[in-house]
Amino acid sequence: MLRRLAGATALVGLLVAARPPAAIAQAGGAKELEESRRRLDEIKNERERLERQRDRLQGQVHDVSDELDNIERRRESTGRIVGEIERQIGGLSSQLDRSSAELILAEDNLAERRAVLERRLVDIYKRGPLYTFQVLLAAESFGDLLSRYKYLYLTSRQDRALVTDVERLRSRVLAQRGQIVSVKEELDHTKEEREAELDRYGRIAQEQQDRLAALQRSARSTERRLGELERDQARLNSLLASLERTRREDAARAPRGAAAPAATPGSITTSDLGKLDWPVEGRIVYRFGRDTLPSGGVIRWNGIGIAAAVGTPIHAVEAGRVRLVGQFGTYGLTVVIEHGNGYYSIYSHLNSATVKLGATITKGETIGAVGGQNSDYGPHLHFEIRGENQIALDPADWLRRR
Repeated sequence: MLRRLAGATALVGLLVAARPPAAIAQAGGAKELEESRRRLDEIKNERERLERQRDRLQGQVHDVSDELDNIERRRESTGRIVGEIERQIGGLSSQLDRSSAELILAEDNLAERRAVLERRLVDIYKRGPLYTFQVLLAAESFGDLLSRYKYLYLTSRQDRALVTDVERLRSRVLAQRGQIVSVKEELDHTKEEREAELDRYGRIAQEQQDRLAALQRSARSTERRLGELERDQARLNSLLASLERTRREDAARAPRGAAAPAATPGSITTSDLGKLDWPVEGRIVYRFGRDTLPSGGVIRWNGIGIAAAVGTPIHAVEAGRVRLVGQFGTYGLTVVIEHGNGYYSIYSHLNSATVKLGATITKGETIGAVGGQNSDYGPHLHFEIRGENQIALDPADWLRRR
C-alpha cells in the first residue's frame, strides 16, 4: 500500500510541474516593436515639419528647387513611414503566431491537468471518508504510522497544488486569448494605417509629377542625362503599375466558385526583411535615395548598385515569373520578376540574360550576367525592390546583413 501511495504521489508531483513560459522571444519582439514605434513617431514629426515648410513656401516667392526639394523629402519620409509600418506588421504577425502557439500549449496543459484532477476526484470518491483512518489504524508500529501520515499529508498537499495549478492555467488561457484579440486589433489598425500612408505616398508622387510637368513646360530640361533617367524611372513605374493592374483585374474577373488564376510562384512578404540572398556578391557603389552622380548631377536612386566583374552570374532573390526581358533605356538590359503580393525585383545593366519572358523561375536561379562596364560606376548590377503601389523599397533593408 505504501509503495502504491508513494508512486501516486510522485506521479501527481510530476504532472503538476508547470512548463516555463517562452517569454524571452516575446520580450525581444516587444522591444523591437517599441523601437519601430519610436522611429515612426520621429519620421512623422519630420514630415509634419516639412509640411509646415511647404505651407510657408506657398505663401512667398521662393526658389523652385526649394519646392521640389520639399516634395522629394516629404515623399522620402512617407516611404520611410511605410517601411516602419511594414516592420511593425511583421513584428505583430510574429507576436500573434507566438501567442497562438503559447495558447495551444496552455490549453493542452490545462486539459492534461484537468484529466489528472478528475482521476484524483474519482479515486477520492471511491475510497470514501474512512480511507484515511483505515490507513493510519492499520500501522504496525509508531514509525510505520509516521510514514503513513507523511504520505497522506504529501498526497493532500499535491491535490491542493493540482487544484491551484488548474485554476492558474485557466486564468492563463483566458489572458492569452485576450492578448491575441488585442494583437489582432492592433494588427488590423496598423494595416489600415499602412493603406492610408500608401495613399498619401501616391498623392505626393502625383504632386511631384505634376510640378515637374509644369516646370518642363516653362523651361528646358537642365541636364539631358538626368532627364533620361527620370523618364525611364517613370516608364518603369508605368510598366509595373500596368502589370499589377492586369493581375488584379484577372483576379477580379474570376467567377465566384471557379478555380483562381495560377498564383505567382514564390512571394516576398515583410517577414523577408533582412533575409533575402544577395543577387550578386560585391561592394555597394551607390545606395538607395538621393545621391550625386560622378558627373555632378543629383539623382534619387530607387535601388542600389553592386559592383562585380563583367559576366558574374546574377541570381533571383526569390521565386517568381519573368515580366520583362530586354533593353530599357538608361537601365540597359533589364529583367523584371514578379513575386506576388504586389512585389517585384528589378535587375539592370546586365551583360546578358538567360531567362525568357513569362518563364517561371526558382529562388537562386541564374537569370543573367553582370554588365554595365560602360557606366560611370564600371561593371555593376543595378538592383531594385518594388512594393505595393510601385513604391521603391531600400534593398539594403531586405538583403541579408554582411
